[in-house]
Amino acid sequence: MVLEFREAGIYCPAADVYIDPWRPVARALITHGHSDHARAGHGRYLATQSAAPVLRHRLGEIALQTAHYGEVLRIGDAEISFHPAGHVPGSAQIRVAVGGEVWVVSGDYKTVDDGLSEAFEPVPCHCFISECTFGLPIYHWPDAADLAAQINGWWAQTRAKGQTAVIGAYALGKAQRVLRMLDPAIGPILTHGAITATNDVLRAQGIALPTTVAVAPGMDLKPYRGAMVVAPPAALGSAWMRRFGPVSTGIASGWMQLRGVRRRRGADRGFVISDHADWAGLNAAIAATGAERVFVTHGYTAPFARWLGERGYQAGIVQTAFDGESLDAGDGAGVAA
Repeated sequence: MVLEFREAGIYCPAADVYIDPWRPVARALITHGHSDHARAGHGRYLATQSAAPVLRHRLGEIALQTAHYGEVLRIGDAEISFHPAGHVPGSAQIRVAVGGEVWVVSGDYKTVDDGLSEAFEPVPCHCFISECTFGLPIYHWPDAADLAAQINGWWAQTRAKGQTAVIGAYALGKAQRVLRMLDPAIGPILTHGAITATNDVLRAQGIALPTTVAVAPGMDLKPYRGAMVVAPPAALGSAWMRRFGPVSTGIASGWMQLRGVRRRRGADRGFVISDHADWAGLNAAIAATGAERVFVTHGYTAPFARWLGERGYQAGIVQTAFDGESLDAGDGAGVAA
């Protein structure tokens, strides 16, 4: 096999490297900057150039080598290259070729171009390792323009009631997508410290984002009543949020597709926004690879593998430490500041 599934993560014997390992290893290839894929403690790291600033921001001083998308690197007896995954800025699928056999590790991905991340590109292969966070037919993502209208309509209504709107979104990827949907004519836009820091890194890379105000400790927030506040999901319901006075809360997540999730989370509104592929996206992406063999990870692995098997694929399940999209774990951003 080109790749093996070991206790530390997905391993390539021909190159002696791991892909997104969850235990410390000597050499790690990293698909993107979310904390379940990019962890501290590895000896050396390799990632895309556009993922590097976030990795350094989150992991500190690491031994990091970078590659361009599509650049082929010879490591040991393997040819390795990174290809756009469409998940968050800098995210990649990793192609590994050994002796004419090609495997691709998708990492996390979505097939709809969000205008923020590098657009997903199918990579032909013999074996595809695919996430299936939302691997059921009930998951279908709405149009971005409709989402923007929903969020801005909620914000305008909230402001008219004298409340502040607080929306929970991952600090890397989803928060920036939400920010780009907001209409600044409605009012000021505030960001939690974790999102502010990530925004600063992305802005330095040339990614355009609307003007925002950073929420600082001890800051007088009375002048900002009626604003939109973008914060990590873990900040909702915290002491940090109570500083804003009367609020209406929203959550941006693919899980909002399920009835009852918003109610269990105690949010006033739920917006179906995900940085993962929906059901149609998963199936289209897998078909586009031309792979005969597919391994699925994190999500609805058993039903999705069964679905693929019924359609002629050699389908298997890989147990990993990847979280997919969680309303609780977030992406490594705390709630302080």
